Amino acid sequence: VQRVFVDLYEKGHIYRGKRMVNWCPKSLTALSDEEVIMKEQNSKLFYFKVQVVEEPGTWLEIATTRPETIPGDTAFAVNPKDSRYGHLVGKHAIRPLPVENQAHLPIVADEHIDIEFGTGVLKVTPAHDKVDFEIGQRNGVEAIEVIAANGKMNKLAGAELNGMDRFEARKVAAARLEVLGSLIKQEDYKNNVGFSERADVPIEPRLSKQWFLKYPSQKQARDCVANGSMKFYPDRWSKTYNYWMGGLQDWCISRQLWWGHRIPVWYRGEEVHCALDAPKGEGWEQDPDVLDTWCSSWLWPFATMGWPEKTETLKKFYPTTDLVTGPDIIFFWVARMIMAGYEWMGDLPFRNVYFT
Repeated sequence: VQRVFVDLYEKGHIYRGKRMVNWCPKSLTALSDEEVIMKEQNSKLFYFKVQVVEEPGTWLEIATTRPETIPGDTAFAVNPKDSRYGHLVGKHAIRPLPVENQAHLPIVADEHIDIEFGTGVLKVTPAHDKVDFEIGQRNGVEAIEVIAANGKMNKLAGAELNGMDRFEARKVAAARLEVLGSLIKQEDYKNNVGFSERADVPIEPRLSKQWFLKYPSQKQARDCVANGSMKFYPDRWSKTYNYWMGGLQDWCISRQLWWGHRIPVWYRGEEVHCALDAPKGEGWEQDPDVLDTWCSSWLWPFATMGWPEKTETLKKFYPTTDLVTGPDIIFFWVARMIMAGYEWMGDLPFRNVYFT
């Protein structure tokens, strides 16, 4: 597992960066997209208004399911083609929370805003929403984190919300908006919310420094199913596989857990050392994170038979003929095994996949 990490790191497939990740506030670890289960929830949609600084008496109406994140807002976004708001781009509006820091935020233009959805105005919270993070990056606005790793509000959320659970803070924030005269209405709303597969709690989109993997051998893995070299039974799963392979995103492979394969990277000041063995000299500290469990599972077809040594068992049984598995792990395991097989063995790992 660590040998593969070092190999991919040297090839430029693995990198470390601060990006928006799925965060489990119960397990206190990052999660991959495949570890997030979407569930329909009965939520509330809160409509509130903010006043344009340069035009007193002009208000923007905004709808949100998460008023507790308002203290983390750093901009308001509209579509530049929206005739209702285009003239306001470049001006500012007053963020109502926290009460002690009602900041003047820029009104920015972003073509990704859906004119037909909601009011057409979006509160931009770059530290707590993936779409907002991208809007913030495009428009150069800062990210303010107001929810801590454990799901509780921090001091930047304001004195009233500081230390409060995020869901309790939602109620308190809505009540404060009403007192301020900013809350217009609230209504029942059904939406899909991401849950941690293991902890079964709503995840938090969160900016975090993690290790990411750009999948190797993507083309070979996609082509082998498309051209029939590998067959799926029933065949309908090949469409699901192809759809997923066409939208691959970098895999967040680091986890903040106390078990697992330790990441083979050491730091000393600004120096970074990635190798199978610890560097010589004093002052080096190994990265405390471990690798996602699937970082070992995707090597199963050849790692179990002696790889990287060219054993007789490996020569005899790789590639194998059949794999029987469940369709629920077509992405977690099957697709990754195929990519790993092409990357390190130069061939697909099996000829037929039977989904039961």
